[in-house]
Amino acid sequence: MKLKTIYSIIVLLMSVTACSSGKSTAVAADEGSAEPQQPEVIFSADSAYSYVRTQTEFGPRVPNTEAHRRAGKWLESELRRHGAAVTVQPMKLTAFDGTQLDARNIFGQYNPSASDRLLLMAHWDTRPWADNDVDPAKRTKPNDGANDGASGVGVLLEIARAMAAKNPGKGVDILFVDAEDWGSDGDENSWALGADYFVKNPIVEGYRPSQVILVDMVGGRGSKFYREGQSQYNAPALNDAVWAVALGSDKAAYFSNQTGGAVTDDHVKFLAAGIPAIDIIAFDPTSGTGFHPTWHTANDNLANIDPQVLAAVGQVLLNYIYAR
Repeated sequence: MKLKTIYSIIVLLMSVTACSSGKSTAVAADEGSAEPQQPEVIFSADSAYSYVRTQTEFGPRVPNTEAHRRAGKWLESELRRHGAAVTVQPMKLTAFDGTQLDARNIFGQYNPSASDRLLLMAHWDTRPWADNDVDPAKRTKPNDGANDGASGVGVLLEIARAMAAKNPGKGVDILFVDAEDWGSDGDENSWALGADYFVKNPIVEGYRPSQVILVDMVGGRGSKFYREGQSQYNAPALNDAVWAVALGSDKAAYFSNQTGGAVTDDHVKFLAAGIPAIDIIAFDPTSGTGFHPTWHTANDNLANIDPQVLAAVGQVLLNYIYAR
C-alpha cells in the first residue's frame, strides 16, 4: 500500500492531539490467561479468502483504471446482496503528483435507523507502484494488493454476509474507502484522501459514528497484530475494548498486548475530527518498515495470504459487534 509512516511512540506522544482525556489506565488480560469465549457467530475463513481472491482477479484496483471501476461496481453489488443500504460517494481528488483521481467511497448501512453507529472501514484501492520491491524494474508497476487493500475488504464483506444471516440488532456501517494509497513518503496529507473527503463531506447528513474500526493488511502469512500507536493514545477505551475481546478469544495468539508502531492511515482522519477510531493492522518489529515483508512489493499477491489470519481478525470483529 502507500508508504505509510511508522513513528516512534515518543514522537507520537509529542505530536498527536488526543481525542480522549488521557491514556488508558487499564490493560486487557494477559494473552491466553482465560478460557476463550465461544463466538455467537462464526466467521468463515474460506469465504473471506474467496472475497480476497475475487478482488485480485480484477487486477490492481488503481484509481482511473478499468479494473478499479469494475471492482467498485462489484463491491456495491456485494454489499447490496448482503442486505446493506448502499450509498456511493463519487469524488474528484487531486493526488500529491497532480494526478486527478476519479474515486468513490462505497458505504453500506445495517439497521440505519439506529442512532448509535459503529463504522467498520477498509481501503479498497491499490497503490500505483510497488515502490518497496527489491527489484528496481518492478518499482514503477502496481501489484495485486492482496494484503494491502483486498484483505481488509475481504474481511468486511464476510462480516456483511454474517450480519445478513443474523442481524446484530444495532447500527453497523461498512465503508470501503478509496484513494488511500496514492501518497508520497514524507507528506502525511497525501494519504487517505478518500477518508478525508468522507469525514468532511458526510454521506448521511450529520453522520458521526460513535466508534470507527479500520482493518488494513490483515491477511499476510505470519502476521501478528499489536496495538497501533495512534489508536492506543487517541482512542484508548475503544482499543482496550477490542483487544479485550481479541485476547479473550480463541484467536488470542494472533494478537499482542504490546503497543507497536504508530501508523498514518485512514483512521487518523476520524481522530482529527474527534471521533474515536482504531486501526487493526499487522506490525512486524523485526522489519525495517514495520510492515509485512510483501508491503508495497510485487509479492503482495494471493500466494502470501493466509485464510486463518483473515479469520483471526474477522472473528474478533464479529465477537465485538454482537457483544456491544
